[in-house]
Amino acid sequence: MSPKQLRKPKQQSLLPQQKVDPLAFERCLAEKGYQCIAGVDEAGRGCLAGPVVAASVILPRNLIIEGLKDSKQLTAKKRDEMYDRVCESALAWSWSAVDAPEIDRINILQATLVAMRESVEKLKTQPDFILVDGRDTIKSAIPQKAISKGDVFSHTVSAASVIAKVTRDRMMCDYAKTYPAFSFHVHKGYGTKLHLDELANNEPIPLHRMTFRRVLRS
Repeated sequence: MSPKQLRKPKQQSLLPQQKVDPLAFERCLAEKGYQCIAGVDEAGRGCLAGPVVAASVILPRNLIIEGLKDSKQLTAKKRDEMYDRVCESALAWSWSAVDAPEIDRINILQATLVAMRESVEKLKTQPDFILVDGRDTIKSAIPQKAISKGDVFSHTVSAASVIAKVTRDRMMCDYAKTYPAFSFHVHKGYGTKLHLDELANNEPIPLHRMTFRRVLRS
C-alpha cells in the first residue's frame, strides 16, 4: 500500500457535536494488516533557542488514553500528567534532539526530520508503519504517512507530541539555571516579548539559533 492510499478521514466534514475517532488512522492501518504503528511529532521547531526535539510512540492497539490530545491544547500540568500516562502505557517510546549549532548548519526543517528519524530508530520495538505529524516524511524504509495536524487527528501522534513537548520543556528549564540572563523556564526559547527583550539586553548564547532572523536582529 502506498502512503497516498491512506487518506485522511473526513473529520472536517463532521458536525461540531459529532465525536471524531482519535484512532481513525490507526484503525484504517490495522484493517490493512499493520500491527505496530508509531506516531512521530516534534517540539521547538519555531523557537529562537534550544534544540528541536522529536518523539516516537507506539501504543497498544485500540488504546485511548482519556484526556490525551495535541500537547498545545493542554496545560503544563495536564501535559505532565499525560506524559506519565503515555510512558506507562506505551509499548515503546523514545525521543531525540538536534541542537542549535546543527540546526544552523543544516536548517530547521532538515534538523526536525533528522530528530524524527532518530527517534524512530531508538524505539526498542520497530514499527511496521509510521504516522508523521506535518507535511514531510522522514528517511526510512518503513512505510509512512505525513499528516497535516496529525497531533490533532491521530491519538498516537498526540502521544508523541506530549513526549516531545514535555521533554523539551524540561530541558529548557534546566538551561535557565545555566543561563540566568534568559528566562528559558518561562518562554522555553520561543520568540515572546520577554525573550526578545532579553536578547536586546544580552548577547546571544550558544543555545540561540544564529541563522534565525529575530536572533540576528537583536
